[in-house]
This record gives sequence, C-alpha cells and structure tokens, in this order.
Amino acid sequence: MTRSIGHALLAAGLALVIARPAAAQEMPKVGDQAPEFTLKGSDGETYSLADFKGKKAVVLAWFPKAFTGGCTKQCTAYATQGELLKDLNVAYFTASTDTVEDNTAFAKSVGADYPILSDPGGAVAKAYGVLMPDRPLARRVTFYIDKDGIIRAIDTMINTENAGADTAEKLKELGIAE
Repeated sequence: MTRSIGHALLAAGLALVIARPAAAQEMPKVGDQAPEFTLKGSDGETYSLADFKGKKAVVLAWFPKAFTGGCTKQCTAYATQGELLKDLNVAYFTASTDTVEDNTAFAKSVGADYPILSDPGGAVAKAYGVLMPDRPLARRVTFYIDKDGIIRAIDTMINTENAGADTAEKLKELGIAE
C-alpha cells in the first residue's frame, strides 16, 4: 500500500487492520489450576478432571496422531508398563485430537488397558496449550495434575518407548499419587 492511500484512509477516519495469524494458545504452567476437561475414552466412558478432584492424581499424556510411529510406541509403553502405574493412586490417560472411533481402534491395536481420550475439536488441547498452530494435532506433552487439580509437572521431552515407566517414576518423585 502506498503511503498516500494510508494517509487518505487515516484522514477519512478509517483504520487499516492487518490480519495476523492467531497467537498460539499459551500452555499452563506448573502451579496453575489444570484446565477442566470432559472427554470420551476409547473404553466408551466419559472422563472429567472434576471426577478425580480430591480423590487421585491425574496424568494427561497428549500425543499427535493415532497409528503413527512415535504415538504407537508411546501408547504401547503405557499398556506394557502399566503395572508400574496401577499400584499408584492415579488416573492416567493418553489423549489426542483423533476421533473416538480412531482412538478406540488404536487402543485395541496397542493393547491399551487404559482409556485413550479423544478431543476431535481440539478445544481441550487448545486449553492445555498443546494444539499445533498449523495443524489440528496435539504436541507430545504430559501433564501431572495433583488431587487438587494443580499442575505439578509438565514433561515435553517424552521417551516414547519408556513413557509408562517414566511416568511412574515422575509420579513417585512428585509424591502426588500415594
């Protein structure tokens, strides 16, 4: 736009608004109240963070896409290493923006004995600040939430092949799942 057109618009009392890409949703921080969620699981049940308040810690492990390499390793690790989590007072979930149908089939394929949550609209992923800005997928991030709904740790460096064992170790370190 030339300078004279810009001046003419201003003189006419019109503002020029330049569209910018929407800012990425900010991820909550350790010590923040965890965003509420109500999501359907691969087991057909619906889970809400409020269901566990005052009762047990919650692990919410986001992954990008069902049936892809790293996500298959991560969700399989939770299935095969789940015995390390079952003795702890924790509700643990993996979650993605895939449909319930896709995650149900995916859970079966990886032998998941825990619910894989579906957020197909991405609203909860956005509230947790993990929704990719250029694609409707979640980034791989694990949130550790205590019984009071407070985020006690956030892990962005996930070893997909050891995710279940690493989660159990982190919960013990935090002392929030006892």
